[in-house]
Amino acid sequence: RSEIDANSKHLKVLDLRLSDAGIYTCEYGSHPVSISLHVFQLTISLDGHFLPNEVPELTLMQNSSQTLPNLNITLFNSNSNIVRPELLQDKSPQKYTLKLKQLETTDSGTWKCRILSDSPLINENIQFDVKVLGFQNPYFERKYATVDSSVILSWRPNFQKIKWKKGLTGQLYWKQQETATTHELLDFNTTAHGQLHDTKKSRRFQLEIPESKRESTIEVKLPKVHFDHSGQYQCQLAYNGRNTKSEIELVVMKVSANHVGPLPRGAQMTLTCQVSSPLPSNAHLHWERVNGTEMDIKKSKQHEVKVEVNVSAAGLWNCVLMEDNDRKISLNYTVEEAPVWISYVVTGASIGGSIFVFGLAFISGISWHRRRQRAKRMSRARQYMLENKTCQCQQ
Repeated sequence: RSEIDANSKHLKVLDLRLSDAGIYTCEYGSHPVSISLHVFQLTISLDGHFLPNEVPELTLMQNSSQTLPNLNITLFNSNSNIVRPELLQDKSPQKYTLKLKQLETTDSGTWKCRILSDSPLINENIQFDVKVLGFQNPYFERKYATVDSSVILSWRPNFQKIKWKKGLTGQLYWKQQETATTHELLDFNTTAHGQLHDTKKSRRFQLEIPESKRESTIEVKLPKVHFDHSGQYQCQLAYNGRNTKSEIELVVMKVSANHVGPLPRGAQMTLTCQVSSPLPSNAHLHWERVNGTEMDIKKSKQHEVKVEVNVSAAGLWNCVLMEDNDRKISLNYTVEEAPVWISYVVTGASIGGSIFVFGLAFISGISWHRRRQRAKRMSRARQYMLENKTCQCQQ
């Protein structure tokens, strides 16, 4: 593990170890020269490969032939900011254990450990890599879509960005509610070279994997959204028995009416706008009539999943989902006015129905009166025959 340069006579020690510490003496004639080699060894837990919220530990060890000094240790993260770890001091100055705080994906990069000592004079920097596997997406996000539209759900793992050299696996799951059954939609894995391979698993959805997606992106497309496609879509990365995940909640909107077809004159229709799950406190639904007035706007209450509006005239209505002041999605519903003859038919049918009912009642009353008179006459005839009954005998 060592070699001497023939020209400079320098000694080069390869694959340096703690046990290599000590005094090295070079003798040239009658002039020996001695050098004390002080060796530091810095190790990081889990070989520097972490998932979000995990807490790494650094172990710094030193060895020397002289008395080991007390060290002043400063840590710098990948952004060159000072990090204040918890120092777990051992009884011997030979070993220092530093406990860091929970990591985030943005902590990935090259860190630096600065070691200082006044006696002996030491000023050394040791660099080490920290890789935090995760997503460039937020941990949770909400996406909105309307019925019959298309939507793309996308996750961006950071394994290529941080040059993750370990293999990993992953899955994409869907469930409609918190207590619902979980369905696996997609299965994928990566090689040590960062190549991504994905396989579609579910036949429940008409899922598509876009051909134009980026190499390191997990992406699925719903070409025609149904109301029951709503729910939680969770992408999970797994490495060495641990996992991290990112979730997209898909909220779907639909509109409907309690009356199908044109609206007759004088009639009323109820329009309903509904979303698949409760909205956050900063979001709401509202109906608005296109080219209408403020009086035509109907808003939902906080956390309501639907809003209704009563319509008595034809026109174009628009249901909008607002989040803060941002229009997220909207759906139109056109209320058509029925032709005039249909309105007359409806009105005539109403009047005719009333007359018909009255006519039936009148005819029924006459028939009942005639039957009663006939019954009275027959009763009087039977009574007369009984009172004047005679018997004639033949002589």
